[in-house]
Amino acid sequence: MTDELYEGDRVEVTVGAPAHGGHCVARIGGAHGRVVFVRHALPGERVTVELTELHKGYLRGDAVEIHEASPDRVEAPCVYAHPGGCGGCDLQHVAPPAQLAWKTSIVRELLGRMGGLSAERIAELNVEVEPLPGGPLGWRSRVRYAVDAAGRAGLLQHRSHQVVPVDRCLIAHPALQELDVTAKPWPDAAAVEVVASTGGDVSVVARAAGGPLLSPVDGDPLLDEAPGGSRVLVDGPAEVREQAAGREWRVPPEGFWQVHPAAADTLVSTVLELLQPAPGETSWDLYGGAGLFAAAVAGRTGARTTVVESSPVGVAAARTNLADLRGVEVVPAKVDVALTRRRITGPVDLVVLDPPRTGAGAKVVKGITAAGPRAVAYVACDPAALSRDVQTFGAEGYRLAELRAFDCFPMTQHIECVALLVRGS
Repeated sequence: MTDELYEGDRVEVTVGAPAHGGHCVARIGGAHGRVVFVRHALPGERVTVELTELHKGYLRGDAVEIHEASPDRVEAPCVYAHPGGCGGCDLQHVAPPAQLAWKTSIVRELLGRMGGLSAERIAELNVEVEPLPGGPLGWRSRVRYAVDAAGRAGLLQHRSHQVVPVDRCLIAHPALQELDVTAKPWPDAAAVEVVASTGGDVSVVARAAGGPLLSPVDGDPLLDEAPGGSRVLVDGPAEVREQAAGREWRVPPEGFWQVHPAAADTLVSTVLELLQPAPGETSWDLYGGAGLFAAAVAGRTGARTTVVESSPVGVAAARTNLADLRGVEVVPAKVDVALTRRRITGPVDLVVLDPPRTGAGAKVVKGITAAGPRAVAYVACDPAALSRDVQTFGAEGYRLAELRAFDCFPMTQHIECVALLVRGS
């Protein structure tokens, strides 16, 4: 029977555990039936699923009717957070405390299945996803609106290039919700990027049409790694001020910065707490961006600190923002190239890395461990990529000693983790 399913068919299922990606796992046809990944559902619910994708080993679908609701189900505050609507928020139908439990279960499951950790070790780590200050709405300081063929700015559907016109995004910072971006036409733009900084600046940047499409399939439809294309500053300063780690930072609107206003300070304090930098210890800040972690570590060590960053925007920002710190060098290179071509060389005492969502990868992990650091702080926005790299670190003689996880992206599936890796079994 399941072989005769078609896209658009509706099937009733009982929903199982959450899985990485913002959905839950269910089976069609009993315990050994075909797997379907269900969005807009909660564990234990009985729902009708409308199938949206059919693959050889699994299906995807949306819960379009709820027959038996979980006690953790709430009404989504945003009118666009529904099947076929905006794909930016995965968990608006989940009560905030249950969102933390959902994300905690994801991190623990991935550490076992992809990280190779035993159930006993995972229990010892006692990972709990921690909330950040503020509520689940109005936190997002950076949003990218896609622009459709009619010049309307909106947000992308889940796993689609279809633009959903919206009047505002409820998880966006209040200063961004007040902008008229979604009310005005953008005939010459492919995307509009808006920023509200912790220093009180608001900037609007348009990306010219004709460049590559935004990719919503893997990652965050509201703010993923930007494709190429010229940008034009529409409004606001060409550099926005950010406040973090006891310093003021100046970053172009298109430059990388944490999207939750409390995230930068939270992650810096966690990195310092885990690494315990000592005076005289040398350090690397890989995928360093504007140099946030480098400044914090160098302030403790007073020793040679090397930032590696491939983005020209990030390199320029790091050189500007770290100019007052002695012994800090900024190396413009991809991290794997810097390691294999000896643009940076060990030994080194401390390493901080904050790679993109795809993770560091085996080549980079092996390059780090070959330098023999005392401790590594791995900042990760994807727990699956982190878990894969934890397994590689383990094969290279570094164990996961501690892991902290934070809900830097309320209402979405995304989780920020900071892992401490040290030498030893």
